[in-house]
Amino acid sequence: MTSSDSPARRPGEPALTALGLGAPAADPADTSPHAFPDGGTWRTEVPSVEGPEALSVVLKESSRLDVPIHRISQGSGIWMLSDAEITEMVEGCAERSIELCLFTGPRGSWDTGASTRTDSGGAGLRARGHDALAGCVEDALRASELGVKCLLVADEGVLWTLHRLRTRGVLPADTTFKVSALIGPVNPASFAIHERLGADSINIPSDLTLAHFTEIRRVSGAPMDLYIEAPDDLGGYVRMYEAAELIRRGAPIYLKFGLSRAPGLYPYGAHLRDVALDTARERVRRGRLALDLLARHGAGTNMSPLGSRLPGPLRRFTSD
Repeated sequence: MTSSDSPARRPGEPALTALGLGAPAADPADTSPHAFPDGGTWRTEVPSVEGPEALSVVLKESSRLDVPIHRISQGSGIWMLSDAEITEMVEGCAERSIELCLFTGPRGSWDTGASTRTDSGGAGLRARGHDALAGCVEDALRASELGVKCLLVADEGVLWTLHRLRTRGVLPADTTFKVSALIGPVNPASFAIHERLGADSINIPSDLTLAHFTEIRRVSGAPMDLYIEAPDDLGGYVRMYEAAELIRRGAPIYLKFGLSRAPGLYPYGAHLRDVALDTARERVRRGRLALDLLARHGAGTNMSPLGSRLPGPLRRFTSD
């Protein structure tokens, strides 16, 4: 797809304008000045692909429905996959030039800390104590050795630690770190801090307003990740009709094809096989629906070339 100078058509615009109900003109100052290094403004991601079998379903459906995919991510964790399963996923994604992102290690929502079961949620997914931090590092090193180039993290300390390992060459220099939606920043300052801690793409909560996107883009050009349809535990929001405006304000951005009203999958195992495969298939179909909307509104252009994965130059804290 190539870029276009024509503005995207807003949903229902001609009909509403004829009735005197047209929306005010978009403010050019709200347009993000940033892009991916390849010049694209958006990429695609299919999340919650929990193993080789689900991956196979996603790849098959993406071919059948002509859904371009830049990244596939998994949520249960590296430690829930065998070496053979990880290798199979790495090879399957490599054949299609898709980035594979696996989640690092133990997290607070599954350990013995009782606060995560309270109404407040406690520290959420963050790694509690030295041993949990060490488990995340162990996961990262193991996955890297098996060919995984993108790691999903849910703790600022884990992110900074892995970034320091990357700068020292313990992890390959082209390893990328993706921040989980469950610790996603909600203001410009916190977004910029995650970038400086080593994040290469940053999930923001799906309930941020369009104005929040513009505010963030005034301080940081780090790629955003956004569920345009969010799982129920992240609110269940469906923002397909806003996709064009989300790209305009949020570029560079990964559009994530999540799924609301679906059972939870984490931590995944064979007991959830049918749900995992059915929801994987439906996520791809949701992606097709979103892409069709973008095309109808004249906003389906300027997607990054398939195979693109690196974020371009980002600002970092000095690592000792």
